[in-house]
Amino acid sequence: MKTLKHLIIVLFSLALAAVLAACGNSQKAVDPQSIDLAALPASIDVNLASSLHQREDVLFLDVREPDEYNAGHIPNVVLIPMGEVPSRLSEIPTDTTVIVTCRSGNRSGQVTSFLRENGYNNVHNMEGGILAWESAGFDVEK
Repeated sequence: MKTLKHLIIVLFSLALAAVLAACGNSQKAVDPQSIDLAALPASIDVNLASSLHQREDVLFLDVREPDEYNAGHIPNVVLIPMGEVPSRLSEIPTDTTVIVTCRSGNRSGQVTSFLRENGYNNVHNMEGGILAWESAGFDVEK
């Protein structure tokens, strides 16, 4: 009976290790240049956003307030607070992919919708905002 319990524990451990290994392999590194910008959905997760952050043809737009931005922001992000977006549309390129960020994804989602309603078809919300970015361990500047 002891041997059977030991065998069951060993088999369970091997099965668990196989499952964990398979999960780990599902997040292989993606070549940022291989990402089709035209096929991006309206909202993207922080892992995809991080890959896109490495591209020179993608602009990151932070729509938080200056004090929030100063507390910590994604490197090389452009700050245009949400309330100023309508009057500063000329600063948001129409010929570049734009990833909109905020604290949690709520304001950036609203700005993404507003921009899409105003003719921007290359604008995408980063789900979870800077909170998700930091939680995933990506760089933040202060």
